[in-house]
Amino acid sequence: MDSLAAAVVAGAPAEELERLPVPDRYPAAHLRVEDAEMFKETADKDVRRSIRIGEVPMPELAPDEVLIAVMASGINYNTVWSAMFTPISTFAFLRSFGRQGGWAARHDQPYHVLGSDAAGVIVRVGAGVRHWRVGDHVLVSAPYVDDQDPLTHMDGMLGIDQRAWGFETNFGGLAHYAVARTNQLLRKPAALTWEEAAATPLCAATAYRMLVGERGARMKQGDLVLVWGATGGLGSYAVQFVRNGGGVPIGVVSSEEKAAKLRKLGCDLVIDRHDIGLVGSDLPDPAEVGKRLGKIIRAEYGEDPHIVFEHTGRATFGVSVFAVRRGGSVVTCGSTTGYQHEFDNRYLWMRLKRVIGSHGANYQEAWETNRLISQGRIRTALSVSYPMDETAEAARLVQENKHVGKVGVLCLTPSEGLGVTDPELRARIEDVAPYVGPR
Repeated sequence: MDSLAAAVVAGAPAEELERLPVPDRYPAAHLRVEDAEMFKETADKDVRRSIRIGEVPMPELAPDEVLIAVMASGINYNTVWSAMFTPISTFAFLRSFGRQGGWAARHDQPYHVLGSDAAGVIVRVGAGVRHWRVGDHVLVSAPYVDDQDPLTHMDGMLGIDQRAWGFETNFGGLAHYAVARTNQLLRKPAALTWEEAAATPLCAATAYRMLVGERGARMKQGDLVLVWGATGGLGSYAVQFVRNGGGVPIGVVSSEEKAAKLRKLGCDLVIDRHDIGLVGSDLPDPAEVGKRLGKIIRAEYGEDPHIVFEHTGRATFGVSVFAVRRGGSVVTCGSTTGYQHEFDNRYLWMRLKRVIGSHGANYQEAWETNRLISQGRIRTALSVSYPMDETAEAARLVQENKHVGKVGVLCLTPSEGLGVTDPELRARIEDVAPYVGPR
């Protein structure tokens, strides 16, 4: 650990952090361009083969950026996609970005530092930074937007050049240091540890936009909401937003262990995917599975779901379109089981259903989500943390869907449980609503 990182870990004041030198190189979980073809003829694209831990060069800081000493990060499915070099090589993203020239050219490197979540301490600020200071405790929101694009000012996620930080850009959060734009920064919730806080920005804000934000499904009180993968990172936050907003969460899981955790989280109805015929990787008959699913839900509530929270993709999308009620909405933000979806369009058009595409969250939505987390109204979905040296094992866990909630990575923080700056608030939150999440 270099002297600057050591000072951050020791809790040194801002004045000391400003005096200490920034290292020329730093440890990071990264991919190498020479490995980009390694899975070309391989069925099992085991990410433990492609993710490396080693030193990379320190990038120069742009005027609107900050350098963050990363205390903790997390695994998202986009890290798995990057490490599999599919569906598009991670280096194709970096080359495309680099062709813009200027500061973007830094991102086109023969290595890619991964990670779309981070919690840490600002150790340097660019010349144009106004509202952030060295020593601030921050989170990084994943959307990486161009503030000179007119569409960005209407909705950051509509900007033509919007990218996912650490996935479509370099210098991400699975490292000792990360580079982020100021319009990605959030205040770290004072009641959370470093690893708990790092588990919140991407998945929680994505779920917020899908369900609560005005651009998503706009859930209202009493709505039945079917959540696929309800104990995963996205699903765990979705269940909480539904419950807190007066809706009725209905979760689908793959094991009794996950079902037990989901009931503790407050899910009203838990359905095992095996009970509705979703077994293995074969594409099911959407109508048959949808009928079984609908029968279970109607037996409990007497009606079909108003909203389906969809991110698993090919294996479930046809079922989602079939199962959602007349006039209902399927809101989708991903396709972990495949991008080519098949569904019977008659159920969409003749029953006036809607499909809503949703991606990430704009800066205001991220702030609103972080406010709810800071108040303890939404609890972290963290389930387990790995040391940074074991990032590849952590990513493999997510790749094989053997996890619940969010999988954290300890970067600079030496152990779990550190980083709480308001223990009284944490105690009050626990007294009101003891944590019952994926742990």
